[in-house]
Amino acid sequence: MKKLVLSILALVIFHMTVSAQETTAALQSVVTKLDQAKKAKDYEALEKEFLAVAEQQKSWLPYYYAAFCNAKVGFINQDDGESIEPYSIRGEEQVEKAKSMLDTVRQKKELSELFTVLSMVYRTKVFINPMTYGRKYGILSQQYRVKAQELDPENPRALYVQAWELYKTPKMWGGDKEAAKKLSERSLALLQNTKADVNPHWGKAENEELTGKNK
Repeated sequence: MKKLVLSILALVIFHMTVSAQETTAALQSVVTKLDQAKKAKDYEALEKEFLAVAEQQKSWLPYYYAAFCNAKVGFINQDDGESIEPYSIRGEEQVEKAKSMLDTVRQKKELSELFTVLSMVYRTKVFINPMTYGRKYGILSQQYRVKAQELDPENPRALYVQAWELYKTPKMWGGDKEAAKKLSERSLALLQNTKADVNPHWGKAENEELTGKNK
């Protein structure tokens, strides 16, 4: 009887391990597609794929990436404010879901990544209507970027968001294109040692676009 129980237990553990490996492989597959995404429609499709993975993998990462996809759509479509709101709403909801799965005391680097994306999501809310939402969500965007950097000062993605802020802010309000370029270059340097696995590693393309504009 004891042998039977042990055999059943071993079989259950085996199936759980295989299932976990398959789910991780599925997440990696979608993240690999994300690394190649460029257009709004690419990110729209990937959001759905990440949410499908989230149904199988009870982890913060699929929701984090879904929120990132929504933020990217907002940035790409920033000149079409009316189209952005549904993405910003979903992005904020997905960040909250991801946060609920983190130990916010111990997982500081993960929380830093999440706050970086939340900063981007709040920035997309500014794009909807700068006159109406600019003050509220612009401040929130900056606050969460600062929180992300406090949690992990070497987070290259948070540095990119700071560089973006400095580049896009008029000089009379504190903007500084040269400082933005330096931050972006620092972010790129940190990204050189980042592995392209399921963990957050985006930022190279975004920084290269920004520094290109600064030349």
